[in-house]
Amino acid sequence: MTSRQQANEGTGPVRTGQEIDAEKLARYLAAKIDDFAGPLTIEQFKGGQSNPTYKLVTPARAYVLRRKPPGKLLKSAHAVDREYRVIKALHGAGMPVARPYLLEEDDSIIGTAFYVMSFVDGRIFWEAAMPGSTVNERAAIYDAMNDVIARLHQVDYQAVGLGDYGKTGDYIARQIARWSSQYDASKTEDIPAMDRLMAWLPRNIPPGEEVAIVHGDFRIDNLIFHKTEPRVLAILDWELSTLGHPLADFSYATMLWRLPPHIFNGLKGLPLAELGIPSEEDYVAAYCRRTGRAEIPGWDFYMIYNMFRIAAILQGIMGRVVAGTATSAHAVSQGKLAKPIAEIAWSEVERLGLG
Repeated sequence: MTSRQQANEGTGPVRTGQEIDAEKLARYLAAKIDDFAGPLTIEQFKGGQSNPTYKLVTPARAYVLRRKPPGKLLKSAHAVDREYRVIKALHGAGMPVARPYLLEEDDSIIGTAFYVMSFVDGRIFWEAAMPGSTVNERAAIYDAMNDVIARLHQVDYQAVGLGDYGKTGDYIARQIARWSSQYDASKTEDIPAMDRLMAWLPRNIPPGEEVAIVHGDFRIDNLIFHKTEPRVLAILDWELSTLGHPLADFSYATMLWRLPPHIFNGLKGLPLAELGIPSEEDYVAAYCRRTGRAEIPGWDFYMIYNMFRIAAILQGIMGRVVAGTATSAHAVSQGKLAKPIAEIAWSEVERLGLG
């Protein structure tokens, strides 16, 4: 087992400051969920940086609870109500997500708002290179990932009741402004590359508007796969989901081809053909085929934009470390990646002659 897998896989004891009264929660759930019966044991998942996530174990079955973290929070962050809403809509549309059971916004139950969904038993690949897998398995898993994000972007958001799930129009510009603001609010050191990106990005947005349900954090370790088949059983972590530009979402999922393995689980420099992992070009071509596109104009911009975006997100994690509200033991190492990712993004601008 790799160190990244060890650090993130499975559950452990509930972390200090994030405890839940098991007896009180069990009484509440027994009144809300058919067939729920204790005794209830609560464990906390190791992975994840933002919303604390717990495994609720009962004699009959397991559930998953996600909650807002305690403490002072950035405005619009940790919106578990939005996560629940999109999961419920997509579950009804036949997309691979956990079964939603309930949303509770009353803080008096466990101290913060939370929702409960089914526990999906399967595999999570914590490393993009999928060590220990076969060439054929890697190829099939990557194809399944490509298929499911293409399917997501083709869901009729109006038909599933998500017509007001986000603003439409100027998505990229609004995202740049949002993450620039979040970066400034969480800033713990000067990162000149971020300043350059915040100036360059708004001036170079490709033309064309599209609207789809976007996940916002679509990557291999946010997917649960069938234990023996290359099939996605559940897409996890919908905190950043909204209505937005599907190419912004897909390019985030493809960003790892331009990042090295030691930074954000990247693929750059690996022998992809030997591993059975498609090249960036082939992965993009597969998405284009599935979504009826001839090509993606401005593709390099979308990749640079997403490096900026993830750098801002990681800076937010570092901000929570300083504020004392980070929910993961690995938050410090994650937060420290903001600067090198921003520097890689700016080096892409220079390498491509786009500055």
